[in-house]
Amino acid sequence: MLVDHRTYTVKPGTMARQLALYEKFGMVPQKRHLGEPLAYLITESGEVNTYVHVWVYKDAADRAAKRAAMSADPEWQIYLQKTGEAGYLIGQRNNLMTPAPFAPINR
Repeated sequence: MLVDHRTYTVKPGTMARQLALYEKFGMVPQKRHLGEPLAYLITESGEVNTYVHVWVYKDAADRAAKRAAMSADPEWQIYLQKTGEAGYLIGQRNNLMTPAPFAPINR
């Protein structure tokens, strides 16, 4: 199992607009290709102006195939264009992780 933990940072005051943009244009094509996320979270305290989403894949090949299909999807490309034009995102960090043997993720 491979877990893709993604953290995005937005300009202060733009969180609601970024999430609305994703909900309107990005959520459907992303879920169509990646399935349901393990989590989609908004930071309450700590590193504010960030949100996290976590996706689970069988392995690196599964991740690569699903993300390639998503990248080729015209609806996903529209979302990327709109989010780029909006300019709310200022940072992104991805961590590919595997569960510890004593704490498996049961999906």
